[in-house]
Amino acid sequence: MEIREALPRVRERVEKAAASAGRNVDEITLMGVSKFHNVKAVEEAYENGIRVFGESRVQEALDKFPAFLSSRPDASLHMIGSLQRNKAKAAAGLFHCVQSLDRDELVEALGRACQMERGGEAGGSGEAGEKKAPLLVLLELHTAEDSKSGYPGLDALLGGAEKIAAYPGLELAGLMTMAPFSSDTKAVRASFRSLYKAGEELTRRGFFTAPVLSMGMSGDFEIAIEEGSTLIRIGTLIFGERGL
Repeated sequence: MEIREALPRVRERVEKAAASAGRNVDEITLMGVSKFHNVKAVEEAYENGIRVFGESRVQEALDKFPAFLSSRPDASLHMIGSLQRNKAKAAAGLFHCVQSLDRDELVEALGRACQMERGGEAGGSGEAGEKKAPLLVLLELHTAEDSKSGYPGLDALLGGAEKIAAYPGLELAGLMTMAPFSSDTKAVRASFRSLYKAGEELTRRGFFTAPVLSMGMSGDFEIAIEEGSTLIRIGTLIFGERGL
């Protein structure tokens, strides 16, 4: 199925899930997860209304997105895969948001990289001679036993949030999680509820006011919407099986 045919079907399902949950569909961002798909597919998704794209590997994103983004200022690129510390500088220079901030060491590496790439220190300057906007980041919460990434609980998450606050080049925008890859909807729902509750606690403590809650993929996004997701990460349902 072509992207122009697939997207209306996805949007219809998003609208139905939002209506069922009593939510405004405009509160939910539809991300196109373009990893393993070429620039032509990205361009087709953009032409059909996708403005937020997700990639899981820095090098693949570097190969595909610089020219694309330079000519489409309304598009944004998010890092959703595990990020190695030695890739922090490249990530800071390319992505608009890193969703997979899963450990303190990565916060520190990304914070230092942003001081160089984005003029993150007060009074600093970017490559163009002006201070760039902070890099948006999401803290990843570990909520699934079959996932190895993410902060292990609320206390660790709070520690990560406090570390982010020490770096002017980073801006904490919300939270992300990966639900278990399971047909057990109770386990999937419990994962999403954990993230929602964590978002409430960090909001109460003043880390943000209206957090991005990135949860839900092709196989479980309707449950995620019911549990409060504000950003769903959809790959296969839009782009089909992996390309490149």
